[in-house]
Amino acid sequence: MFDLTGKVVVVSGASSGLGAQMAKGFAAQGASLVLMARRIEKLEALAAELKGTGCKCLAVKCDVTDSQMVDEAAATVEKEMGKVDVLVNCAGSAKNAGVLNMTNEEWDFTMDADLTSVFYVTRAFANIMKKKNYGRIINIASMYGMVGNPAIDTVAYHASKGGVVNMTRAVAAELAKFGITCNCICPGYFETELTADVLKTDEFSAYMKATVPLGRYGKEGELNAGAIFLASDESAYVTGVILPIDGGYTAI
Repeated sequence: MFDLTGKVVVVSGASSGLGAQMAKGFAAQGASLVLMARRIEKLEALAAELKGTGCKCLAVKCDVTDSQMVDEAAATVEKEMGKVDVLVNCAGSAKNAGVLNMTNEEWDFTMDADLTSVFYVTRAFANIMKKKNYGRIINIASMYGMVGNPAIDTVAYHASKGGVVNMTRAVAAELAKFGITCNCICPGYFETELTADVLKTDEFSAYMKATVPLGRYGKEGELNAGAIFLASDESAYVTGVILPIDGGYTAI
């Protein structure tokens, strides 16, 4: 089960963190990879590592907040790979502030990076999937897209990830007739470039231990199994699902 040999998997935000981890997971299942991000040097380093394992891999520089660049990247991928079977929308960034003092610029930055970009990328690559009447779209949101939190003020991040959660349901309903599923993973606390500084503080570690039933942060690779399942043929009857991988945070 869960063999991805012959599948072309596109991962945005693949230069580091969760995107890079999932790319390695897909490669281990036999998939061909397209790695997208702004930092081409990091993409090329990961691509070289994956090619060393026998994986066919293409690195494509792309700023997912630039719709023209996204469309050009999609055209390149279709030309080079011939199809797209799986899309993982993992790219994102955020400015943290509360509703009382967040600036317009901080709000717009977060919405562009975490929500509008998912629309741009999904539109471009779903149109390629439609031609084959097959596709798997996996959006990486956050458990913060399902709940609020008292630990850190980050209203735009909650709003943008909540948007991704319900956009997933809308896309699932719209694209089912084309053989395309769309599901969403909501990670909990995982250490990445964006989160390390906050997660390593004593205060936040104490908060995590009090609010996460499993009592720890997510480990590298612990998103991979969920992503691989949703990318596989075995998940053909699964669409519109919101899957928290959060150590139980959203269960209490």
